[in-house]
Amino acid sequence: MTSTEPKRFRPSAKAVVVVDGRLLVTRNRTPGDARPDWHIVPGGGQRPGETLHEALVREVAEETGFEVVPGRLLWVRELIAARRTEFPFDPEDHAIEVMFAATPTGVVSEPSEVDSYQQEVVWVTGPELERIRFYPASLVPAIRRYMTGGDPGPVYLGDVD
Repeated sequence: MTSTEPKRFRPSAKAVVVVDGRLLVTRNRTPGDARPDWHIVPGGGQRPGETLHEALVREVAEETGFEVVPGRLLWVRELIAARRTEFPFDPEDHAIEVMFAATPTGVVSEPSEVDSYQQEVVWVTGPELERIRFYPASLVPAIRRYMTGGDPGPVYLGDVD
């Protein structure tokens, strides 16, 4: 019998950090990809024994050097690799990204463990967010609303790009 269930579920915590109307993101580059660099909010995989908040604090510090305090839950997104033949994902991966508001404490150090594609940490304005290659792109309108104090919309986003 062949199973169609994903072999690897990967919960991750992502930080939506907005300061003075700017969003904290990482700029990333895929080797050999001629398209523009891509941007994401910082965060990453939860380790066994960690809460999502603990994973968020650790991952943001590792990738950006910023110490943050997790806030309210904003969005939950799935990334079902088997549905994404255009991306170089293992089709048996299934990511669940839990995105929280986060506030920087003011403590900043050097990033200690950046992702392999990461080029730099940048702050972007709402209009800049519209012009860059951001993942998931479908979240840009909700992030823009959130950045200006508006309603972030539905919490569960489903399997979106």
